[in-house]
Order: sequence, then C-alpha cells, then structure tokens
Amino acid sequence: MPHSFGIRARTRHMFKKNFKDHGMPSLSTYLVNYRVGDIVDIKANASEQKGLPHTVYHGKTGIVYNVSPRGVGVICYKVVNGRYIEKRVNVRVEHVRHSKCRQEFLDRVKSNAAAKKEAKEKGEHVELKRQPLQPREARVVSIKNNAPQTLTALPYETTI
Repeated sequence: MPHSFGIRARTRHMFKKNFKDHGMPSLSTYLVNYRVGDIVDIKANASEQKGLPHTVYHGKTGIVYNVSPRGVGVICYKVVNGRYIEKRVNVRVEHVRHSKCRQEFLDRVKSNAAAKKEAKEKGEHVELKRQPLQPREARVVSIKNNAPQTLTALPYETTI
C-alpha cells in the first residue's frame, strides 16, 4: 500500500478536539475582534477545513499583520536549516485565538504602577525590579533536638 504524505498526514492527535468539545465552533469564535499587532496562537480546529493552517504552524504564536472579513494574516517564525525565517500565514478566525503570553507582563505593569503611586504618596522608594531567587537565610541547627541517627539495613526475613 502506498505511503500517504497528504496535508493532514500524521495529525491524529494534533487535530483532535477536546472532550465534549466536538462539532462546529461556537458563535463566540466568530465574534472576537482581531487588530493588527495582536499576538495570537495558531491552533487548528479540525471541524473547519477551510483556511486550515499547515501542521508546521500548529501551536505557533505570531503577530497579526492583516485582517480580512473571515481570516487574519499572521507573521510567525519557522526554523529552516538552523535559522529563523519569517513566514506570513493566512488563517481563518476559527484557527486562531488571542495569546495569553503577555498577560503576566500586563498584570505586572498594573501592580508596579499601583505600588509606585502608593510609595510616592508615602514619600519612600520602592524596588520594582524582579529579583532572582536569593540564597536561603543562615540558621543554626542545634544538636540537642536533632541527635544524629545511624541508619542500617533491615535484616532479610521470609514469612512463608
């Protein structure tokens, strides 16, 4: 039997739908607004075959560069012979979703602004930079409560 190299070859697990998530996409999928510059994740929806991205782009994150009535153009990077090549992929809106990769950064910006405002009212300096994990603080282990214990192997017994 000849070997198949079709566009959806070897996608049994890649394109499968989640549990209780089968069927056509919900209406809210089509009502999401995408703007140029948005960061989106490409995740193919197997129930819609039109505008399906190639399997290479499944799971990639990119930036929207074009918005059309039914689809969006996404710039993402593909590794070819050890270098990154910018690829422009046109995908329908069923196969993209807004990325949450910047959410932690945006939350940190808001908390830093609030901390800066509060520190300015009190008239003190606040450190807003993230610090790497510091070494643990020094402590003294008393031998009174923690006597050394000798560990030995238990003798082998058979209970037949």
